[in-house]
Amino acid sequence: MSVGEDVERVRQVVGAALATLEASRRRIDDLNVYPVPDGDTGTNLTMTVRAVVQAVDATSASDRRSLARDVARGALMGARGNSGVILSQIVRGAADVLAESTNGIDPPLAARALRGATDAAYRAVRRPVEGTMLSVIRELAEEAESRSNGGPLGQLLVELVRRGEEAVARTPEQLAVLREAGVVDAGGAGLVELVRGVAHAISGEELPLPAYEEEPLALEAIHLEQSRFRYCTVFVVEGKGLDREALEARLEPLGDSLLVVGDETALKVHVHTDDPGAALTLGTALGTIDGVEIANMHEQAEQREERLLAAVPDAPPARSGVVAVVAGAGNRRLFESLAAPVGPIQIVEGGQTMNPSTADLLAAVERLDSDEAIILPNNSNVLLAAEQAAQNAERPVVVVGADSIPAGLAALVAYDGSRDADENAAEMRDAAAAVTTGEVTVASRDVSLNGVEIRKDEWVGLVDGDPVAGGPDFEQVAGAVVERLLAEPRDLLTLLTGEDEPELDGLLERIAAEHPEVEIDVQEGGQPHYPLLLSAE
Repeated sequence: MSVGEDVERVRQVVGAALATLEASRRRIDDLNVYPVPDGDTGTNLTMTVRAVVQAVDATSASDRRSLARDVARGALMGARGNSGVILSQIVRGAADVLAESTNGIDPPLAARALRGATDAAYRAVRRPVEGTMLSVIRELAEEAESRSNGGPLGQLLVELVRRGEEAVARTPEQLAVLREAGVVDAGGAGLVELVRGVAHAISGEELPLPAYEEEPLALEAIHLEQSRFRYCTVFVVEGKGLDREALEARLEPLGDSLLVVGDETALKVHVHTDDPGAALTLGTALGTIDGVEIANMHEQAEQREERLLAAVPDAPPARSGVVAVVAGAGNRRLFESLAAPVGPIQIVEGGQTMNPSTADLLAAVERLDSDEAIILPNNSNVLLAAEQAAQNAERPVVVVGADSIPAGLAALVAYDGSRDADENAAEMRDAAAAVTTGEVTVASRDVSLNGVEIRKDEWVGLVDGDPVAGGPDFEQVAGAVVERLLAEPRDLLTLLTGEDEPELDGLLERIAAEHPEVEIDVQEGGQPHYPLLLSAE
């Protein structure tokens, strides 16, 4: 087969793969909940394959090896997002194997190509996770290897689509976030669509979409916690003697979902981070950067949620919703993630030193899509405004007097939007009362309270509002708070780190050693004024 015939065959196959992905792009976007629910997996896979199409159209390859290099480089340079970068390595691994052949592609060669694709994909990911497109490409390789001794290539590809659909259907069993959301993995589903297109191009068979693609998404798959990082950052570094592992090590502290793939002349970087500039600076220190793409994942997630909710038939309003006064982005996410599966919630920013007004709380009550409302003030200074809002609202409102963020979280666990406000409030008050809370903050002045001498700018520890320790050593003060919280048998100790996050390693080691029976949960709360909030239940 001549190079011209190779190019035409590749153009036909990649074009068919692109067409199937284009047709399924929005469905795959909607499935996207892992690693973050930014709703762009279908788009990223489509754009990556489109870059391969462009590379094939522009190639001047003189042999199969140079054609394979052009295809692999096109995928690398055009890779978008986490899924696109992994797909680029699948393409490279397969292309490397196919380039060694001088004849046509038969089932044994296809099996070796899929094994090469699998190995390249797993090598690209620092911490491979099953239940993703990695699992799907691995199962495709296994199926191809088991069938490589008989039948035409087209029939093998049809069987690969069937195995791929089964692999995708199993992904919720392998990955908890998919199981909880009630969806299959978006990257794996996209990979099967790509293979579906290739199978159609080779076999001529029209292959119907699998049943899992036709099922409407549950609300659990729509309301999902956003990534802790804001920006999906992708770029290419070109240069000489590029060290992939060294760059990867420097980028790792900046965020998560890190992928660095390529060779000594070109590296593709994908990372979720709050500081894209720092990532780009590391790239420019090594060579020339190109193809910079920075996407706001929080905006993407909100757009995905709005799009999916628009397709859900209007439901009657919940019987009751929640208005919670919360400080700190992390705490806000915790409240929203607890409430969203069971009823509506409105967050009012506020707390210590920034108390919302009665009007602020009333406005939040009116925004609730529910017949009745429950207000969680989460600070004793907000309680009076909450009670005034309840008295002046145009719908029934009950105040659950949680006086801290941890108490409010405990109360929210008992909330169910299908119940009325009074019924909810009774259980929420009981839940809040069962929690003992503590705070560690910095003293604003010298004071003597309850026999505890506290000096300005030193740490002060409180339990249920009463000071129990003070001094210059954070670990000692926080440890005293923990001991008071765990004076009675407790199962769970929750720590919410503040805007000025303290170093917790020593404290956590001490708790684990002295209280091995207690489960410890550390969350980034982001609240001002209180570097650490604690609760025991």
